[in-house]
Amino acid sequence: MEATLKVLNDLERSGIVSRYAIGGAMGATFYIEPVVTFDLDVFVVLPQTSGGLLTLAPLYEALRKRGCAEEGECVNIEGVPVQFLPAYNALLEEALEEAREMQYEATPTRVLRAEHLLAIALQTGRDKDRDRVRLLREQAPLGQAYLKAVLDRHGLVLQ
Repeated sequence: MEATLKVLNDLERSGIVSRYAIGGAMGATFYIEPVVTFDLDVFVVLPQTSGGLLTLAPLYEALRKRGCAEEGECVNIEGVPVQFLPAYNALLEEALEEAREMQYEATPTRVLRAEHLLAIALQTGRDKDRDRVRLLREQAPLGQAYLKAVLDRHGLVLQ
């Protein structure tokens, strides 16, 4: 995992992605008990093309040059399947902007805040996301005022 994070940091330093942060189940494990997941969800801000379009093509090309292979919807980076998810709405853009700098072993990385992970899971609304909401509420150190402000800004309601 640490080698994977080093590659992600290098992709950001070289401008292939403008910003990244870990989300999904793996992001949640920075705050709660680990849950089973098969991939690393990485939310990214991509540089725009001259025509204003966003594309994953330069990212995938840079990874191919490093010997990384595509596996379905993921790219295998140093043995870890990584799914790149562009920030496609205001909640994800905010979550990336507010992501926390953390360490994984000796490697710096960025992880979405627990409050944003909860809000994203709530917005997505799948069964596994509802379970993640419950776990985050039970186990994560949530800033209640911050969480309320995020939910209010994005029109989300906790049940």
